[in-house]
Amino acid sequence: MLLDQTTPHTSGQNKMPLIAFYTDDFGIPLPEDHKFPIDKYQQTRYELLRRGTLSPEQLRHPRAASNKDLLRVHTTEYVNKVVNGQLSPKEIRRIGFPWSKQLVERSRRSVGATIDASLTALEHGVGVNLAGGTHHAFAHKGEGFCVFNDCMVAARYLQASTSILRIAIIDLDVHQGNGTANLSVHDATIFCFSMHSQTNFPYHKEESDLDIPLADGVSDNEYLIELSRGLDKLESDFNPDFVFYLAGADPFVEDRFGTLGLSKGGLARRDDLVMQWCVKQSVPVAITMAGGYADKIEDIVDIHATTTKIAQSALYCNRPDPSQKRSRFPHAS
Repeated sequence: MLLDQTTPHTSGQNKMPLIAFYTDDFGIPLPEDHKFPIDKYQQTRYELLRRGTLSPEQLRHPRAASNKDLLRVHTTEYVNKVVNGQLSPKEIRRIGFPWSKQLVERSRRSVGATIDASLTALEHGVGVNLAGGTHHAFAHKGEGFCVFNDCMVAARYLQASTSILRIAIIDLDVHQGNGTANLSVHDATIFCFSMHSQTNFPYHKEESDLDIPLADGVSDNEYLIELSRGLDKLESDFNPDFVFYLAGADPFVEDRFGTLGLSKGGLARRDDLVMQWCVKQSVPVAITMAGGYADKIEDIVDIHATTTKIAQSALYCNRPDPSQKRSRFPHAS
C-alpha cells in the first residue's frame, strides 16, 4: 500500500513538487559493447516526464562537486589522479570506466546531485538524484563503476555546512556498500545499514554498522521481513537527523548482476516501507538510484520511475513542520 498523501502532518500546507536532479546529459564515452547501461539514466528522466510524475520544472541540473567537497572523503592523491588523468591501468580497470575529461565532469556532477538532493530534502523533506549511489568508492580508490562516493561526500557536506550531525545510510542495492562501510567505520555520527546478496560482489565484505546478507533467490516476502527487522534495529540503535537511501534496482529477479528474487512489486513495497519509516521518524531523506543491470533497460527504467513516484508520495507526508523537530530541518549556512 502506497503512502497516504493526506495526513495531519501536512494539513493546511501547500503541496510542494518533488525536485529531482539529473546528470544524464553530461555524457561519458563508452565502447559500444560496454556492460554498463548508461542510457538508463536519460530514459528514466524521459519516462518520468512521459508518465507525468515530474514536470520539466521539477528537473534540475546539479552543481559540480568541488575538490573541497571531495577531499572531505577522498585522499588528495586519489582526487588528483582522477582529475588529472593519472590513474594507472589497474585503477581504471577496477573502476570499470575508461578515463576521460567527461568522466571527471560526470562524476563531479553525480556527487553534486546528491549534495543538492540532500539540501532539497532539508527544505522539503525529500530530494532525489536520478543517478548516484556510488557506494563502492573508497577514500583512495574507486571500483565497481564508482569513482567518488556521493553519499559519503554529501554526508560530510551536511555535517560541515549545517547543524545535521547524525546520518543514516540505508543501502538496498544488491551489492554491499563496501566503500561506504569502510569510510564510516568507527564513526558514531554515521550509521551504515546495508542489506545485500551474501554471495555477490564485492567478494570481500567490509563491516557496516548493520549488515543483513541475503541468500540467493530470496523472495519478496522474505526480503521485506528482513528489511522491517533492519529498520526496527536502526530505529532502536540510532536516531538520525537525516537519511540517504540507495534504492538499487538490482535486487530485481531478472538483473544480470544480481542474485536475489524480487519482483517489481516487491521493490515498490520495499521503497514504500523505507519511505514510511522516514515519515514515521520525521526525518528528511535524499534518494539515489544506485545499481540496475537488467537485460531489458525498460525494466530498470520502470523500477527507477516507480521509486521516484513513491518518493513523490512521501514528500507530501514528510515536509518539515516548523512546530515539530525543528532541529531536523536546518537550512544550510
